[in-house]
Amino acid sequence: MNKIFYLLSIISLFTITSCSDYLDQQSPDQLTSGNFWRNKADAESALAATYSQLEAAVDEWAFAEVKWPVEAYREDICDLGSDALNYQSWVELSTFTYTNGNPQFTTYWRLNYRGISNANQVIDKLPQVPAANLNDADRAQIEAEARFLRAYYHMKLLLNWDQIYVRKKYITKESDLSIPLSTRAEAWDFITSELKAAAAVLPAKQSTDKTGRATSGAANSYLGFAYLTRAYEETAQKQAFLNESLTALNKVQGYDLVKDYVSMFDGTAKNTRESIFELQFSETTANGAFYRNALHYWMAAAELGGWDEILPSKVLINEFKKEGKIATTGNYDTRFYSTIFFKDPYFNDPSNPLVLGTTYDDKFGDTDKPVFRKFIPSTQEKMNQEFTAINVPLMRYSNVLLMQAEVLNELGRTPEAIPYINKVRNRADMPAMTGTTASAVKAQIEHERILEFPLENYRFYDLRRWGKTKTALDAAGRTGFDAAKNNFYPIPLTELQAN
Repeated sequence: MNKIFYLLSIISLFTITSCSDYLDQQSPDQLTSGNFWRNKADAESALAATYSQLEAAVDEWAFAEVKWPVEAYREDICDLGSDALNYQSWVELSTFTYTNGNPQFTTYWRLNYRGISNANQVIDKLPQVPAANLNDADRAQIEAEARFLRAYYHMKLLLNWDQIYVRKKYITKESDLSIPLSTRAEAWDFITSELKAAAAVLPAKQSTDKTGRATSGAANSYLGFAYLTRAYEETAQKQAFLNESLTALNKVQGYDLVKDYVSMFDGTAKNTRESIFELQFSETTANGAFYRNALHYWMAAAELGGWDEILPSKVLINEFKKEGKIATTGNYDTRFYSTIFFKDPYFNDPSNPLVLGTTYDDKFGDTDKPVFRKFIPSTQEKMNQEFTAINVPLMRYSNVLLMQAEVLNELGRTPEAIPYINKVRNRADMPAMTGTTASAVKAQIEHERILEFPLENYRFYDLRRWGKTKTALDAAGRTGFDAAKNNFYPIPLTELQAN
């Protein structure tokens, strides 16, 4: 996605937020009549505006301050850092005391619907581009990418709200605004149909100048995830949805695990063979370009020069330590060292100083304070820079492997699930799992998903899927969770007022 944010000035032409904002803006079509939808370049720039809404990444501040508070602060594996306690709207997300006026998830809602609006405009206006200026293959791929993104934005919303507005058309008049909330089944039907349609057209691999854009692998990965999630929600059709999930996941080919786990999260390795869908950032500043963010400061502890907004919880530390130092390296699971800086001989070797060029004790003294390493640059020099360009993997092959294992185990094909788990463990220098029963495999999958995806924000969805959210949060001392109120966020107040 080297040019995925190019022409970001056109976002103002393509942006629609929530219902209350639709009629406050000039019509993008009116603004661009005679100047837009003329050729492939116009269509590609409109698609770029659609990608630009991913995870609020176009805003260097909102990116961290919306995505991770909304998604990660609910998890039992994350705690608020000292500075985060200064922001009431963040604290409320962690303590489950929020109201429908919370600005963090209100922004999250708005930005995902903005992405949907941009996608709908691409799909609606693409036929206007003359055939002489856009060949059939390019037209089909642009539409498929827009449909993938439309599904992605809807899925992000459906994972966080019990009911959403499924918007299938580009809004050009007031009568288009008022639609009822969709049932979850209706929303899932739309999302999975869009992902299937996209997967049938998208290439297995994008060309270098399109790095980061959606592929059939991305569409099938999220399709598998969607069906897996739905299988637990609609138990009467669980078997059918699990089979649909496995079919999609088995189509994800051409990827492999990266041995150097931390390299995918510290900026040293981008778009690796493990990455299926990845949020792109760049150090490029030519012609006023700005594709960076302040994520490193948000993720880093104060002792590393960060803002101290998020910390690993005792639950996460204990899970990493649970199996002991049984890795082939003689240490704990290698993912522990790749995810967290903590007091351990591994981080206190002066001949190999791994904590931003020094040792753990040099940074933390006598304090035993585990802090996140993930999304922290590899050197102090890079940590001190105002902005970073570390990419953010959104879907990795390890996720596909563990979802395949989960599906197979739920289908009663437990022996077939075990090799997928062991492949993930082998990358972490861990021995093969010893259990063979369905319950042992399920427990192992839960363990592996905790260790594999900290800060990638799958944990809350995993717990809810397994029906274990309340138990897990209570065990972490987070007793404010009430499934009836907190399994999903309430529809934002601004949206209710607009309707």
